[in-house]
Amino acid sequence: MKTIQFREAVCEAMSEEMRRDETVYLMGEEVAQYNGAYKASKGMLDEFGEDRIIDTPISELGFAGIAIGSAMNGNRPIVEYMTFNFSLVGIDQIINNAAKIRQMSGGQFNCPVVFRGPTASAGQLGATHSQAFESWFANTPGLKVIVPSNPADAKGLLKSAIRDDDPCIFMESEQMYGDKGEVPEGEYLIPIGVADIKREGTDVTIVSFGKIIKEAYKAADELAKEDISCEIIDLRTVRPLDIDAIITSVKKTNRLVILEEAWPFGNVSTEITFQVQEKAFDFLDAPIIKINTADTPAPYSPVLFKEWIPNSDDVILAVKKVLYK
Repeated sequence: MKTIQFREAVCEAMSEEMRRDETVYLMGEEVAQYNGAYKASKGMLDEFGEDRIIDTPISELGFAGIAIGSAMNGNRPIVEYMTFNFSLVGIDQIINNAAKIRQMSGGQFNCPVVFRGPTASAGQLGATHSQAFESWFANTPGLKVIVPSNPADAKGLLKSAIRDDDPCIFMESEQMYGDKGEVPEGEYLIPIGVADIKREGTDVTIVSFGKIIKEAYKAADELAKEDISCEIIDLRTVRPLDIDAIITSVKKTNRLVILEEAWPFGNVSTEITFQVQEKAFDFLDAPIIKINTADTPAPYSPVLFKEWIPNSDDVILAVKKVLYK
């Protein structure tokens, strides 16, 4: 094992796949000369050249379309968005073309594109730069949606996404690029659609994904001091959703808390709640609690933002509520 930053894990994944497959290339704003807005492509221009590390104009709709057409002709592009808030400019290409071309062409074309970049909030960046769109993309048949929470998962899942024949949405976090973690030496892949039990427990299941899962870890540490044992599941992939892993855990703990940095209406935790009550209702000893942001745009004020975003205290309160404590 070696210890590297999240951004380095992303860079290693892309570089390794570009070395093994000449059809893989990276395009996006500032990915080349500037080494990436978050330095996730540092050194790649020097190694692979400007034909495969391509700086684009500020035109997300345009270069998303170029990538999709390129993929239909046998390439495997990686598109970096400076933030997924900007993917909304290109969402027509992603939803109406990338996600649908396999079906609409009767299987004649696939679309092996990875759209990647940071999602959700990153501090005081204002309402239009602090949005989580995982549930938007996961609502679309034809897309796979991946949201890793640590360097090892990021590398293994990104390599799998690049090799996948379907379009993948790979969502990171500006606040995780500097996170350090152990990553296996050598070649490894993590399968898409498989959740991971980060901590085993017996009293309550906590499901989360992405950077907000750190608040679940903090809560579990505090709850352990009161002899409350939390099982934490990191989804890693939102679509396909590993509902079986969640059901298995709920059958053991009989209680479920879901932590997601997203608006509360119609999100990923809503879908999990429905599926668990449908498939494991008799195993629940308490109503499911889902923890989300406030149902407003993200505030800029640090005082209001602190109240808007979920934290470990919210998780502790929810766990105690399902335990009737």
